[in-house]
Amino acid sequence: MRAGLSLFTLTVALFSDALHGLPRGDFQARKPPASSDPPFTEKYFTQTLDHFNFNSMGNGTFSQRFLITDQYWKKGYGPIFFYTGNEGDIWEFALNSGFIMELAAQQQALVIFAEHRYYGKSLPFGNDSFKIPQVSLLTVEQALADYALMITELKQQLEASDCPVIVFGGRYAGLMGYAHLTERRFSRGLIYKACDFEKVSPDCRDAVRGAFQQLKQLAERKDYNHIQSEFALCKPPSSPGDIHQLYGLLRNAFTMMAMLDYPYSTHFMGNMPANPVKVACGTMLRGSDLLANLRDTAGILYNSTGDLTCFDLYSLYVECADPTGCGLGFNSMAWDYQACTEVELCYESNNVTDMFPPMAFTQKDRELYCSKRWAVVPRPGWLKVQFWGDALSTASNIIFSNGDLDPWANGGVRKSLSPSLVALNISGGAHHLDLRGSNEADPASVISARKTEAELIAQWVKTERTRLQASSTQQKGFF
Repeated sequence: MRAGLSLFTLTVALFSDALHGLPRGDFQARKPPASSDPPFTEKYFTQTLDHFNFNSMGNGTFSQRFLITDQYWKKGYGPIFFYTGNEGDIWEFALNSGFIMELAAQQQALVIFAEHRYYGKSLPFGNDSFKIPQVSLLTVEQALADYALMITELKQQLEASDCPVIVFGGRYAGLMGYAHLTERRFSRGLIYKACDFEKVSPDCRDAVRGAFQQLKQLAERKDYNHIQSEFALCKPPSSPGDIHQLYGLLRNAFTMMAMLDYPYSTHFMGNMPANPVKVACGTMLRGSDLLANLRDTAGILYNSTGDLTCFDLYSLYVECADPTGCGLGFNSMAWDYQACTEVELCYESNNVTDMFPPMAFTQKDRELYCSKRWAVVPRPGWLKVQFWGDALSTASNIIFSNGDLDPWANGGVRKSLSPSLVALNISGGAHHLDLRGSNEADPASVISARKTEAELIAQWVKTERTRLQASSTQQKGFF
């Protein structure tokens, strides 16, 4: 642990699960959970607006949403499982992280899911939150301070001062657990990889490349009506910019299917069939019309219900400071702003190591976009300066889990660094599969990973409880 931290924490998840390319609208609030869902109570915490400036906002506060359940908690004794919210509505993550509830039942834990500021209903300035300068309080530092203050005060309110705190995070929330690694990890993060599809069939990879080559040829001839017809676009493209947008939309579909390649159907970040990569390859190889096959493969993501009669290029996929795309609404605006400030996302496809058209997104591209959109200039490397540099060895009690099917896995810690800095690589695992609830279709690898995680957490909770009891006894001896 970093010197001076009073909270005992464990980050279960991975930084490589921190990033994303999402179908739009992503992370929209769902209906209230049914009785069969986790029995969370929705509450609001009075949170400090600006933790680091006593003048700019005075004593201003906002209402930060959190979900809590004491269904399994042994009050005052069981650990607290605290999920650091992601880039979206907190219900979406609570309802897709069933492993945490399974662990809570085993270890008699209290469970809290905290919503990230500027996402979901935790808007510091309401509908004005994304105006300038109000949006400037959306930073990793402020969010981490939110969580630290919430944990500290809730422990006091719940009479849980001696309860160890275990912090969970997946995707961007995984970053919150070890932000000191961000520059190095972000720069190594996403891979637009062909290997997941190649594993199904080398012909699948070749079919995708071939389809994009045919699309390129049509674009070079400016045969825009043909492109509209082949891809069922609502409007014909009319410029190279429209073609670039179409490339991004199509590429994002493959990224999402690789990321969410679960062995069962899901409704997380969109509706996906079981084994979507296999389904995609079956679609790509079903006949000789590669463009129609490519269209229908993208439709697995964008038109899973079959309700769309045409594809709107600029509503299904929105280009932004995240090369994998942003969407519509406040959640996507928040992520776009973060990708323009502290979260560095400069990736490209090149048609050499991947299946997709060359699409660069450089630091210069990022600077130009962010200056125009948010009037900010990104600070490359800032998080590395702000959070410890590369001194990961000063930390302890962290599990870094990565699924090898996840395109973001390259940004994770893949080798254990000490007995308490443990890397778990899950063969056949998609995007934070281990945080999801148990399913009969789970591969043996994720069952084993969850068992290891549960054992480590139990061990670390026991060690911390012993330390707390010894400290309490020692303090009493002074009086």
